Amino acid sequence: MTITAEIADTITRLRREVSDLHSELTRYQLVIWTAGNVSARVPGADLLVIKPSGVSYDDLSPENMVLVDFDGNVVEGEHSPSSDTAAAAYVYRHMPHVGGVVHTHSTYATAWASRGEPIPCVLTMMADEFGGEIPVGPFALIGDDSIGRGIVETLGNHRSAAVLMKNHGVFTIGKNAKSAVKAAVMCEDVARSVHIARQLGEPLPIAEPDVDSLFDRYQNVYGQG
Repeated sequence: MTITAEIADTITRLRREVSDLHSELTRYQLVIWTAGNVSARVPGADLLVIKPSGVSYDDLSPENMVLVDFDGNVVEGEHSPSSDTAAAAYVYRHMPHVGGVVHTHSTYATAWASRGEPIPCVLTMMADEFGGEIPVGPFALIGDDSIGRGIVETLGNHRSAAVLMKNHGVFTIGKNAKSAVKAAVMCEDVARSVHIARQLGEPLPIAEPDVDSLFDRYQNVYGQG
């Protein structure tokens, strides 16, 4: 495809943004070593920017982010892209409203994933951010678009921006990469809180009408508009 000057400027911006957002994953202790990644859709083109595979977080830079098409082919970049590239590309192909995808192995959320158990909506913060429980997606092997298929199948008719892929970890989506990172941070926080609550007894669910009300307010009223 032809990359116009406008798209080239967008790619430059996204390289910097995606590189910088990886520091949020380490800041909130959502990843270890080289695991996990952030990616962003390039608006107006079937392209995405994603972390290079196996490169230390300390060594990430805008220059070594990889530009890939939706078939997983490297368009720009000297490194191999993340092993989750096919999964992310599948999400971008099938969920056109998604502008960012994040993957982590954050401790508490991944513990829920290892049990194949959704995180129940027992906190107003969960209702606000996820609109209900955080669901579990199917087990899928890494390397092709199987994980992406599981993400789309699970979140396609769900308000949650996060899915716990069984025996694997967390994938989050957002209108942009920053939103997807926020969802990953929030997912780990509520996973930890609900785990602790269950040590004390059975957490109390929030009534569905109240979940709907909280979600609507947070998504449409909260903040500076």
